[in-house]
Amino acid sequence: MGLFSFGSGKTLSTIQQRGSFYELYDASGKKYKTVSVATLGSIVGYSSTYFICQRGAFYEFYDSEAKKFKTIAIATIGEIVSVTGDTFVSRRGAFLETYDKNCKKISTRPAR
Repeated sequence: MGLFSFGSGKTLSTIQQRGSFYELYDASGKKYKTVSVATLGSIVGYSSTYFICQRGAFYEFYDSEAKKFKTIAIATIGEIVSVTGDTFVSRRGAFLETYDKNCKKISTRPAR
């Protein structure tokens, strides 16, 4: 993971679930935020600047401070298979599509 900043400037290093809470840790290993699992749903993936959660039929995008900045229907972009840097990849039918973190499609290629 790179050291990019987004939102308040926190660099997200890892997210750990402890019981009914997610704990967000910075690059130095210090916990800086605790958020309820019920609030976020299931974490699909994360990078140093944002993370993606699934709640029902939607993906919700959060900055490194756990502030939601985007919601999109799963049916619109398919199943997210990886999150890296400022992009993520989703599988939709027989294709893999790369998007930026604001859900703007960058490229499409056939899945193997």
